[in-house]
Amino acid sequence: MIVVTGAAGFIGSCLVSRLNKAGYNNIVVVDDFSKTEKDDNLFDKTLIAKVGREDFVQWLSEFGEEVEFVYHIGARTDTTEFDVEIFNKLNLNYSKDVWNLCVQYKIPLVYASSAATYGLGEHGYKDDHAVIDKLVPLNPYGDSKNDFDKWVLTQTEFPPFWAGLKFFNVYGPNEFHKGRMASVIFHAFKQIRETEGMKLFRSHNPEYTDGGQLRDFVYVKDVVEVCHYLMDSSPESGIYNLGTGTSRTFLDLVKNTFKAMGVKENISFIDTPADIRDKYQYFTEADMTKLIDSGFDKGFHTLEEGVADYVTNYLSKEEYY
Repeated sequence: MIVVTGAAGFIGSCLVSRLNKAGYNNIVVVDDFSKTEKDDNLFDKTLIAKVGREDFVQWLSEFGEEVEFVYHIGARTDTTEFDVEIFNKLNLNYSKDVWNLCVQYKIPLVYASSAATYGLGEHGYKDDHAVIDKLVPLNPYGDSKNDFDKWVLTQTEFPPFWAGLKFFNVYGPNEFHKGRMASVIFHAFKQIRETEGMKLFRSHNPEYTDGGQLRDFVYVKDVVEVCHYLMDSSPESGIYNLGTGTSRTFLDLVKNTFKAMGVKENISFIDTPADIRDKYQYFTEADMTKLIDSGFDKGFHTLEEGVADYVTNYLSKEEYY
């Protein structure tokens, strides 16, 4: 059995689809299934069982000997939530329980970390274990992910293989349910369709032009390809960045969205909200050396390729992956 937590969510459901395409049908999906807006993400997927998020730790303690691999993708990902106890429960302590059971039953584990751990990038964006203890995330979500990374690196017992993935700005199909936390491309598509225009945040940093803020946008199909590679190849255990290694501007992203939609460009700018302005990231870019040196050689979609595929084959058709 292969377990995927957060399986009804964005990345988790795309991972289930990728595993199905690779011939894996013995999948146990874990999530909060009371949130019916995510149901379509798992429609037509092949799986053998659903386990509620609250029941999973107990389930794994009973059936761990039958589990071959765990993808722990599920997490509370709302960067606007500031209740630390929610993150301690759902991201930190829950992940510790999953880790300890994977150690006990000798189950390989891939878990979701986040580029939010890098904060403002004061220490760069290199997935060097020596830097992790110095990182200063900008919100409780980032803190919870970094706290777990730090805890992992203090352990003396490990699963037979493990990897923590620092996801950068992931976009792609199966994010209809995410609301304000969906990718900028999703919101751009919706806004352009409704108004034939798109508003971007104005730059409040003299080093960047309006719309020139840079992010490492990574297509979800590449993310799940890396997840499959890690299970298939079991390279050296550790914490890995998962971006493309190339930062692009929000203008690039939105221009490509207009192009894919066949709509004339109409871009305007609004002030970045004052409450997030001081902690707004103007640049992120994953150093992908470690993953590529480990043997991953399939490359990544360019922004142009990813946006075109997402808009044309999924958003425009309201299709799922």
